Amino acid sequence: MLTVARALMTNPDMLILDEATEGLAPLIAKEIWAILRRVRATGIGAIVVDKNFAAVSTISDRTVVLVKGRIAFAGDSQTLASNRALLHQHLGV
Repeated sequence: MLTVARALMTNPDMLILDEATEGLAPLIAKEIWAILRRVRATGIGAIVVDKNFAAVSTISDRTVVLVKGRIAFAGDSQTLASNRALLHQHLGV
């Protein structure tokens, strides 16, 4: 949370977050996702790398799934969310 707060204090145009909720208690992770929703509403762009597709898809417009460094899917988040076979194949969801 401190890292996200410090980044926001610089008034950025873009945030890059890699596994921002990894290892955090569920309540804290939930708060991070809420903060990211508020950040998105302000118009600040973000690249978010995370394994939690359910959470990240609620704040993303576009999703890219990389498998061994290659693009396995690139498109809008709703398309991926509605494709159960692709979710299971690449994300195990």
